[in-house]
This record gives sequence, structure tokens and C-alpha cells, in this order.
Amino acid sequence: MNDDSRRTGPAVEAHYQFLNWLMPTIARFPREQRFLLGDRIQSTALDVLEALIEATYTRERRAHLARANLALEKLRFFIRLAHEQRHLDARRYEHAARQIDEVGRLVGGWSKASGVNAGASNGHAAAQA
Repeated sequence: MNDDSRRTGPAVEAHYQFLNWLMPTIARFPREQRFLLGDRIQSTALDVLEALIEATYTRERRAHLARANLALEKLRFFIRLAHEQRHLDARRYEHAARQIDEVGRLVGGWSKASGVNAGASNGHAAAQA
């Protein structure tokens, strides 16, 4: 992580970096899917970022972290669908899945450290540094 992670936290920074990779990747989708599945993926990924930023700047994190966790789960399915529809090759799918899992682990760790149960995280919870 770079110095920005000190200010915003590792979960926000990791997801921000993922978005920087994701947006141009979705721009490569076929036109009809760029405006259907691509838009859904982007808006869900932006929802995660928004929830993480809100959790950063409030004392009551429970709702924001739970919302981020749910959106990450949706994102996993949307990315898998994009791969199965052949809009993402195996290398890009693997990269996206790893990044989403990493953010999920960071959110889970943040939730535990804050004493917040983020819901069913499917084992994606680890300590946030």
C-alpha cells in the first residue's frame, strides 16, 4: 500500500486501486454488455468504495461495513458472470477475484477490529493492518 492507505485505510485504498484497474477493463466489454453488465459491475464497485469511505469517517460503522460486504458479494457474482460470458479472460477474472477477496478480507478484519459483525463473509475475514 502507498501513503494514501494511512489516511484512508487499507480497505479503501485496496478497493480504490481495484477500481483503477476495473474501469478500463470494463471499457473493453462488447458495447451491448458494457451498458448492461459493465454498468452494473461499475456501479456496484463504486457502491463498495462509497460505503468504505463512509465507514472511515463515522463512528457507527456497522451499516456501512455490512453494505460494503454485501456489495462485494454481488460483485463476485457479476465478475464471475462476465467471465462465463467471455467478457473477461481467465487472467483478468483471476486478478479481479483475488482483488475482491483481498478487499473482503480487509473489510472483515476492519469489522472484527471495530466489534462489528459484517454478516456472512464466507471466510473472507482476516485482520486489517
